[in-house]
Amino acid sequence: MSPDHRCSGVPARTEGESLRKPRARSGRPATKSGIAGAAALLGAAALVVSAVPGQALAAPAGSDPAEVIPGTGTSTPSLVDGIREGVKSTGSAADAARGHLADKKSRYRIADPGRDLKPVQTLTTGASETVRLQQKHRGIDVLGGQYVVRMEKKDGKRVVTGTSGKYFTALKADTKAEVGEELAVQRAVNATLARIGGKKLDKSAVAAQRGLKAAPRLTGTARGLVVLPKGAGVLAHHVTVRGTDPASGEPVLREVYIDAKAGYPVLQYSAIKTFGASAAAPAAGASEGKAGAGKAPEEAGRHPGVAGSGVKLDGSTVELGLYFDTARGEYLMRDHARMWDSSKNLIATWDAHEKDANEASGRWPEGIKEFGSKSPQFPKEATEAGAVDAHWAAGKVYDYYKKVHGRDSLDGRGMTINSLVGVTFFGMPYVNAFWDGTKMVYGSGDKEYKTLSADLDVVGHEMTHGVVENTAGLVYAGQSGALNEAIADYFGNAIAVDAAGMAMDHPDAGLLGGDLCRTKSPRQCALRDLNDGATTSKNFLGVSFANDNGGVHLNSTIFSGALWDIREDLGRTLADKIAYKALSEYMTPLDGFTEGRNAVLSAAKALKISAKDMNVVKRSFNAHGIVPNWEEALGVDTDRLFGRLNTADTTVGAGGGWWSASKSNDDGTEAYSVWAGRTDGKGSPKLMSPNDGRFHVNPATDGKSVVWEAYGPAGVEVLSRPLAGGPVKKLYVTTDLVRGVRVEGAVVTFETMDSFGARHAGYLRTGDKEPTWVDGRKADVGSAVPSIGGGRIAYAKAYPEGDSYRMGVEVLDLASGGRTLMPQLGTPQTIGQTAVTGKHVYWLADEVVDQGQTAVRRANVDGTGVVDLSKEKGDDALYASDLTASEAAVTVTAQLPDVRYRNESMAKLWQFGVDGGARARVSCNRGEQAAAAAAGGKQVVWLDGTTGYTDLVTRTRPAGNCG
Repeated sequence: MSPDHRCSGVPARTEGESLRKPRARSGRPATKSGIAGAAALLGAAALVVSAVPGQALAAPAGSDPAEVIPGTGTSTPSLVDGIREGVKSTGSAADAARGHLADKKSRYRIADPGRDLKPVQTLTTGASETVRLQQKHRGIDVLGGQYVVRMEKKDGKRVVTGTSGKYFTALKADTKAEVGEELAVQRAVNATLARIGGKKLDKSAVAAQRGLKAAPRLTGTARGLVVLPKGAGVLAHHVTVRGTDPASGEPVLREVYIDAKAGYPVLQYSAIKTFGASAAAPAAGASEGKAGAGKAPEEAGRHPGVAGSGVKLDGSTVELGLYFDTARGEYLMRDHARMWDSSKNLIATWDAHEKDANEASGRWPEGIKEFGSKSPQFPKEATEAGAVDAHWAAGKVYDYYKKVHGRDSLDGRGMTINSLVGVTFFGMPYVNAFWDGTKMVYGSGDKEYKTLSADLDVVGHEMTHGVVENTAGLVYAGQSGALNEAIADYFGNAIAVDAAGMAMDHPDAGLLGGDLCRTKSPRQCALRDLNDGATTSKNFLGVSFANDNGGVHLNSTIFSGALWDIREDLGRTLADKIAYKALSEYMTPLDGFTEGRNAVLSAAKALKISAKDMNVVKRSFNAHGIVPNWEEALGVDTDRLFGRLNTADTTVGAGGGWWSASKSNDDGTEAYSVWAGRTDGKGSPKLMSPNDGRFHVNPATDGKSVVWEAYGPAGVEVLSRPLAGGPVKKLYVTTDLVRGVRVEGAVVTFETMDSFGARHAGYLRTGDKEPTWVDGRKADVGSAVPSIGGGRIAYAKAYPEGDSYRMGVEVLDLASGGRTLMPQLGTPQTIGQTAVTGKHVYWLADEVVDQGQTAVRRANVDGTGVVDLSKEKGDDALYASDLTASEAAVTVTAQLPDVRYRNESMAKLWQFGVDGGARARVSCNRGEQAAAAAAGGKQVVWLDGTTGYTDLVTRTRPAGNCG
């Protein structure tokens, strides 16, 4: 996987996480994988939340003397340390590593290392060898299944000093796919459209898709089958979806995993990694146009570079490595000197000011050139563009890794380092930066923020993502993603602090991005502070992958803060060596905070630090709450109706005193089934759907029946079953994506979305063969986010008016067939989820181009009395993404305006009375709150991620202001 790493915390508009304020996304349910952390990737299992004991197993006298930390859900240890065991093999390091694992089968429980472990990397540092091995299950890669063997080699003989990683011994999954690649790609594209579209209809998206003759805005590339290590394993198609958001034009890059038996997306997350890569690497070649700077000209002897200079945005003059290009007659920002004695690759900085961020994400923009100057002293234009900062900083980061850790470039093998500077967002300011697996890309900046290359810790952060990608490969979601971000923050900060000659006890030493602002002070401008003195595991925030990729920025300072404290107390040199050794020799892709702690402790021990210093390391982690079983201390203020659902991308329903929700089995390996139960918590839940291998998702209920969607290899079906019992009825079959199923009596409403993003809402009455589409399924009209109540259906509608489109909310009276278009208070650009009751219609309206604030709007069902219960403008405007209503209250899923990644950045539930009045938080739980459904009165049921699992919870009245 090669996700982009983009700067988080600064205003931006990307399909990943926006940098200043995370924009409201669709309220998708979180899973343990989605909500908790590293292991969470797989949906329900332990990819994110690692409950691995931090202590070693006690070894009985005369037994194996190794210090062994057991793995979770596997018989293979997560870490083995304190050994020096000879290896019989005289072949390659990989052969020796697998031979050791085979010889110690009673310890590792790996049946056939030669067959089930494929060598992926060997790192040699002096006498030390670190071998990374990829787990295979019946010949198919296991996502995150990587095991590391550490050895020392002397006089042709090897000694194993330790091992670590994840090898999943419980896998038994069949590896025959029942869903083909073509359908998997279609489902992945549809799932991405649903995720980025959220619960809203955007008029620009409708205008872009109506009558579209060209290829879809999104395309999927099949990457092959993988096994997700949940329980016995889940076979899935890995699909990379890339392209452009139909509504915003923002770049999209997502990794989607489609269940190979039923075709449902069991895991998906944004591959755009922000300050917070892509498949297309620049090929070596010409200095203009195509793929980048490539290798140096073939010249014997001294490198062909020259020394030049330039002025950074902070006013300081710095030396630059340049090259004189006779064809252009200019000095180019092309540094040959640093890698001349190794790979002869180079560091190059490119002018991309006329290019859009989407053109530079995962591809090489056509026609760009390296920054050039007629003299070796670059003029102010290069300064103002951020080119001088970018070129100088890339060299400084290279030097740090080379001189301090002996690492030759980001891949350790002298890869070319390309920086593209000045990209925009459709000609507008772009305040963002990212590493896409092959290059750094820096936005243009705006009136307040400089281009992000203007801060060395940002450049160090982005380039360190490249180092992480080429060592531990920490998966960019959940806890492993937060660990990825934490390490990038740590080294980016370390490089910048050292370059500035700043003492670690300086008040601003822990700031990230402090030099980005033009007018604000470093502390006002900083995106994060690694020395905030407050962030511990008690502040951990459980979120789904729809929000910050499962909390990669929200939770990163828990771990980076501990590393920063170690650096302050142990000194720069020792702390950096410990952290780098842990990353490069101990960590593996699905490690969470507990495994990260164990890796750092083992690396420190391997460096033979003193007992006093070892206590410093332990105390730093303890102070940040990273201790064994830390996840168990997370509390809630809600009543749990149904626990540990182990699901992803499915919503819940409520009505008539009943709830409905989807659930997998305890290890998350089974396809989802629909259950229903009473909202007062009495009685036992009822299984409503057949357990037939399909994914039964997004259920709704009115207290009399339950309706839901069933995804299988043959298509998508809308199904229904009475709560009192009886057969399951098939209401509708399609190959499109189905969303927003709702039921009232004999009427079921829903919407469909095709692979182009075209959306249409419709409804079925009992006995109908085909749906009645509220928009006639016309090519130039879109309708979405339907709701039903009081014998009426409400829905968002986008329709042409002259040469443009208008947005509205329409109410259809099912008895009379009459339609009422609700008046608007302005001109909405998007309409969010609707809700209709006996007296009122509610919807979300976005009328102002801003950071995503949304009005909560209400009208009487006859179209009179339009009013905003919460306005789009103002200090307390909400970033609302979902809405549900009863006759007594309306509940909105929203975020508050907040410029930092923290609890307030996450989706919470806010409730208003039907006449407005003071709003109140439904619950004060710290985790993400999603998929809310009004259950009557002021009671709400929803999916809550606070515990690190996805639980169905409820409250009968709001909790208050949670101050």
